[in-house]
Amino acid sequence: MHGETNNRSSYRNLIYTALIIAAVGIALAFPGLFLQVGDFPLKKLIVPLLQIIMLGMGTTMSLADFEGVIKQPRAVFIGVTCHFIIMPLLGFTLANAFSFPPEIAAGVVLIGCSPSGLASNVMCFIAKANVPLSITVTTISTLLAPFLMPALMKLLAGQFIEIGFWKMMLEIMQIVILPVAIGLILNRVFRQSAVIINKVMPLVSMAGIVLIVAIITAAGRDSMLAVGWTLALCVLIHNLSGFTLGYWTGRIFGLDEQSCRTVAIEVGLQNGGLASGLAVQMGKVATVGLAPALFGPIMNTTGSLLATYWSQRPPKAVPAPETLSRPVSSPDA
Repeated sequence: MHGETNNRSSYRNLIYTALIIAAVGIALAFPGLFLQVGDFPLKKLIVPLLQIIMLGMGTTMSLADFEGVIKQPRAVFIGVTCHFIIMPLLGFTLANAFSFPPEIAAGVVLIGCSPSGLASNVMCFIAKANVPLSITVTTISTLLAPFLMPALMKLLAGQFIEIGFWKMMLEIMQIVILPVAIGLILNRVFRQSAVIINKVMPLVSMAGIVLIVAIITAAGRDSMLAVGWTLALCVLIHNLSGFTLGYWTGRIFGLDEQSCRTVAIEVGLQNGGLASGLAVQMGKVATVGLAPALFGPIMNTTGSLLATYWSQRPPKAVPAPETLSRPVSSPDA
């Protein structure tokens, strides 16, 4: 049964990755399909779609997601700290090394400052990593995002573009915290309905992220064609370095193999959807939004490959499926 669930998660994730790559290709070839419908610009859909996705995340959450802080506080601290130190500093370093135009460079830093991606829970499950730790780190990094993202962006991306700390904090609250809080309430009040929602939301999330990536790619087509391959290389280095540094930091601090795998995946996967939404709110989706749009398909491809590789090499102790505190089926960009 465990193997069947593992295979279904892996299969679903591969389909999701293929859809995102296809969306990028179609948007580059036929940008008009994703720019507007009549007089309505489709980029206005990005923030509402993200709010729906975060609402879905909230309906899958419970107090059990925070048990990891009590049961394995050291591992949680290492995971969250690594995420908000390694990826922002990598983004800043790469943005300067590649000498991108200021707004493109700011997008590289922005994706680095984002919280963990929801897809990390799926990847950890496939990779036979520490899934409860993954869920806890994803949850805490998401809740810290309204405070840490604006601070890190002000510090690291302020040289590229003007960053409004309080404005960004409020925008993240609207995109993340408010929908998650509503989702938590719905989960508590309508428990039976929440079970149905949890089955539907992964599909809604998948469709929403694919559409968001297509819209951003279409809006930034000219910039993408100008710096596309260079930016893709930068994003790939960012992603792979996150996996590598996350894993070996866990090893240096003496975490077990499963937890090291979890830290690697939590550090390497970012919430590209949130970064894209902030790029829209800045009015710079065609430039700042490009790195987040590319990060999605790249991280899902590399993450799937890494998780599959690790799934064939199980560590000595593998957590039983019943230790999962919530379903690991939510995709991300």
